[in-house]
Amino acid sequence: MAEIAPKEKLWNSNYLKVWCANFMIFFSFMLLTPLLPLYLSETFGADKQMIGIVLSGYTLTALIIRPFSGYLVDSFPRKVVLLVSYGLFCAFFLGYIAAGSLVLFAIVRTLHGAPFGASTVSNSTVAIDVLHPQRRAEGIGYYGLSNNIATAIGPTVALMIYGAWQNYDLLFWMAFLVSAAGLIINYTLELKKRERVQLKRPVSLDRFILLKGWSQGLCMICYSFSYGVLSTYIAIYGKDELGITGGTGLFFMLLSIGLILSRLVGSRTLRAGKIVENASIGIAISLFGYLLFASLHNYIGYYGAALIIGLGNGHMFPAFQTMFINLASNDQRGTANSTLLVSWDIGIGLGMLVGGSVAEHIDYYAAFWVAFAVKLAGVLFFYIFSRQNFLKNRLR
Repeated sequence: MAEIAPKEKLWNSNYLKVWCANFMIFFSFMLLTPLLPLYLSETFGADKQMIGIVLSGYTLTALIIRPFSGYLVDSFPRKVVLLVSYGLFCAFFLGYIAAGSLVLFAIVRTLHGAPFGASTVSNSTVAIDVLHPQRRAEGIGYYGLSNNIATAIGPTVALMIYGAWQNYDLLFWMAFLVSAAGLIINYTLELKKRERVQLKRPVSLDRFILLKGWSQGLCMICYSFSYGVLSTYIAIYGKDELGITGGTGLFFMLLSIGLILSRLVGSRTLRAGKIVENASIGIAISLFGYLLFASLHNYIGYYGAALIIGLGNGHMFPAFQTMFINLASNDQRGTANSTLLVSWDIGIGLGMLVGGSVAEHIDYYAAFWVAFAVKLAGVLFFYIFSRQNFLKNRLR
């Protein structure tokens, strides 16, 4: 067997840079995510339903911008699109400090979703560009580790800082500085010049949404709906129902350990071409985690589900991202990435809204059973239709 040429190595300098920049996007994001429901409740007196509405605005604008982000990334210099979107993402953290009312905070939070959506699409598309084709599926899996490690340590750091100083503004400043460091790293990227895509046909829907990936997108909406319910209300649920005041960081830590372990295994099997197998295993494991969380209202259900859901999602997400990439032509990579993330955003937003409404009018337990039911529907749809649809329409 011939030696892999230097150009085929996985961890080249550009890939390392976008990997680190992606870590900083999600670290700064996760510094705030677990504490924002408490912040809104304690600072502005928001109830559960209002918290869901305020936080879902972020997802809504990310959802709206992502199809256009995919189009821009495919049509214009990717580094320019990346730096502009990343810079705006960084700047909006200062808006949280300036917001002095619930209405102003909701406006800032909602607007912040746009540069978040654009920067995640452009950063992940650049990551795919700088990977050698033979290492692409594997690289996509490892790229997701940057999200997972950020998810593991971000909430823990946030809770430690808040526990020591009881100061939300300090967290907002830290999120700003971390994201600014990511912007500086991306500024040093050295990318090959790409020719601008010359559209010889009218601009149509498939320039914004990967239509061939509709069934995979529907599955992702179901899976992220369930995650949206859990991730948004986990801190308040733990505090109100289980008396867990400092355990949210451990929940996300266990979730991320599961994600990291399964991605390390899954990246090797993805390299071997076992995309559908990875997805099938991942969604089944994750489904069991949601069942455990909904049915056991104790420490075992709370922490055990975190690890199991992490193990499942770590197999599932890179497999689905590879599916989207394999359904797209080379000039639709940005569109493929944005379609995946749009699907995720739709589910997260619906999960926040529906979960908040159910928790407010019934209780948390009902909300978590709804999360399990939607996840089950997505799993069944994948097994019955979506995986065969992918095998029929894949380009590579």
